[in-house]
Amino acid sequence: MRALVTGGAGFIGSNLVDALLARADEVVVLDNFSSGRRERLESFGSDVRLVEGDLRSYERVHAAIRGVEVVFHQGALPSIPRSIQDPLTTNAVNIDGTLNVLLAARDEQVRRVVFASSSSIYGDAPGLPRTEDQRPLPLAPYAVSKLAAESYCRAFWQVYGLETVSLRYFNVFGPRQDPTSQYAGVVPRFITRLLEEEPPVIYGDGEQSRDFTFVGEVVRANLLAAHADGVAGEAFNVAAGRSRTVNDLFRAVREIVGCTVEPVYEEPRAGDIRESGADIGKARAALGFEPEDSFTDGLRAAVGFFARS
Repeated sequence: MRALVTGGAGFIGSNLVDALLARADEVVVLDNFSSGRRERLESFGSDVRLVEGDLRSYERVHAAIRGVEVVFHQGALPSIPRSIQDPLTTNAVNIDGTLNVLLAARDEQVRRVVFASSSSIYGDAPGLPRTEDQRPLPLAPYAVSKLAAESYCRAFWQVYGLETVSLRYFNVFGPRQDPTSQYAGVVPRFITRLLEEEPPVIYGDGEQSRDFTFVGEVVRANLLAAHADGVAGEAFNVAAGRSRTVNDLFRAVREIVGCTVEPVYEEPRAGDIRESGADIGKARAALGFEPEDSFTDGLRAAVGFFARS
């Protein structure tokens, strides 16, 4: 298979590139390195063809897509806080950029586009665990952008016959996640602070729940979604299928690191949801997706990565 990974120099994208190369697939990466890192691609050498460019440029997107069979659309501006600060750029990259990907995929007769959506589209709508038929209630511009992009994916299947599959990721963590960004996820922030024996910050009381999902599960779901039959136009939750509080996460990371530091609690952040958790029954039935990595093993892999970095 010849595949394009947009955002292939990013956290999830580079892990996906790894898995594709391990299967001996041909891989093209499109990235503008606004959040992705060049060093993540260095180990791939000439095995990956890099197209440097922005999702907002149809010409660059079209150049990257030409000749590929499947597009794994991971590229995005991925932060809720950043989207609140700058909704215009989030809209342009995540919605207009996705439209460019879909148009180029249609024009090049790509077999399937697998789109990286987000659990944030559910917002604080009632009903846990989240099922794909629940009414979305996004709270932040980032979540709105992902829901709009999902709608474009569904429309391109219905109107143009372009096969699309949307995967709603739940709080992904693992090796290569960036802990230095002001928009970094909670897991790398906890790990790096505790490795330095410094107190991490918890926003709110720490009892907010999340379905923390190891990146290996997300990669596996993407590969399954690229080939599953009868799933075009559909959206699927991709998660571990079990919620934990942020306080539980902190205690688990602290035990693995082996320190006695206590967290610092600050006011909740705007746009953050209180509770999140996934029902993965639809992905299990239609994609054959079954979580294989335990939460603790995933945390150990992440801690090991950051300890070596």
